[in-house]
Amino acid sequence: MTADEKVIKISEKKSKTFRGQMLDWYDRHRRIIPWRAEKGQISDPYHVWLSEIMCQQTTVPAVVPYFLKFTNKWPRVEDLAAAERDEVMSAWAGLGYYARARNLHKCAQKIAKEYGGRFPDTKQALQELPGIGDYTSAAIAAIAFNRAETVVDGNIERVIARQFNIHTPMPKAKKPIKVAAAQFFERETTRPGDLAQSLMDLGSAICTPKNPKCILCPVNESCEARRLGNQESLPVKAPKKNKPHKLGAIYWIESGQGEVMLHRRGDHEMLGGMLALPTGMWAEGGELSHLDGFDSACFIDTGLHIKHSFTHFDLTLLIFKGQSDQNTLGEGYEWVNKEKIQPSNFPTVFKKAVVLCHTM
Repeated sequence: MTADEKVIKISEKKSKTFRGQMLDWYDRHRRIIPWRAEKGQISDPYHVWLSEIMCQQTTVPAVVPYFLKFTNKWPRVEDLAAAERDEVMSAWAGLGYYARARNLHKCAQKIAKEYGGRFPDTKQALQELPGIGDYTSAAIAAIAFNRAETVVDGNIERVIARQFNIHTPMPKAKKPIKVAAAQFFERETTRPGDLAQSLMDLGSAICTPKNPKCILCPVNESCEARRLGNQESLPVKAPKKNKPHKLGAIYWIESGQGEVMLHRRGDHEMLGGMLALPTGMWAEGGELSHLDGFDSACFIDTGLHIKHSFTHFDLTLLIFKGQSDQNTLGEGYEWVNKEKIQPSNFPTVFKKAVVLCHTM
């Protein structure tokens, strides 16, 4: 199937057979995940929402310890809403894509204040909440409220692209994949949440990007790509673009009282809201931009550096060390006792620097 071809239309009989095969397989092979309800039960909307936000651009194994940490610390959405934002951001440190954490806290506050701690139960109403878009609202509505919504994450995209042999390169393929998937989801009114989770599990365990285990797949007979022998090539990925490289300076500034200068980054900055070490501008072209407000001559180049790869660029930060007893940098900067600085409270790029600097 190409971009010019229409999605194959299937009958209700074929749709029902596919759904039945998937649900039967799910009942026998479902993953045990902390936020997932027991068989025959509906998941807690708070748990579904929290896990779906955390799982955006992040794998399930990486999310599990964060989910457990959040639900142990804040068992209800009202507890999360009442927490200080800085505390939420610190608990999120290391999970990445930090706008998710800022929106998470805003969303919890709105649910607590405007909805009495109860999540709205429709896709349309859920989309009115901060940080909840088309996919997340569909997932919450289906899994937590048993609504017949079309849920398509990365795993499901792969399953559907192969079932319907969709060759349109990503991300353009997202639309025809969703149209194809709707033929299953819109017709499943009994267990829509389980159908969504069954397809997620199938993509994770069987219909994998490489070496799919087609012989074990419960819906292999209806898979058009398997029939044609091109399943490993789908979905078609767009050509990778070369990422730009940025260079910057990062500073370990100590006071005479054993304190270290830290920075709470602004919401509109990269890694906004997160705890950090002070840095200069991150710029392309090899030009090093030092920190405004301090004389760069007062700093020693440690000869150390860290490297980090973001989604859209690679970064190298050169580490400088210096001493000062004044905060000339303004709001957002503060002195913190060196002994109280924990690497785990920082996002990964700064955690790397803190680990190196803390022992200098």
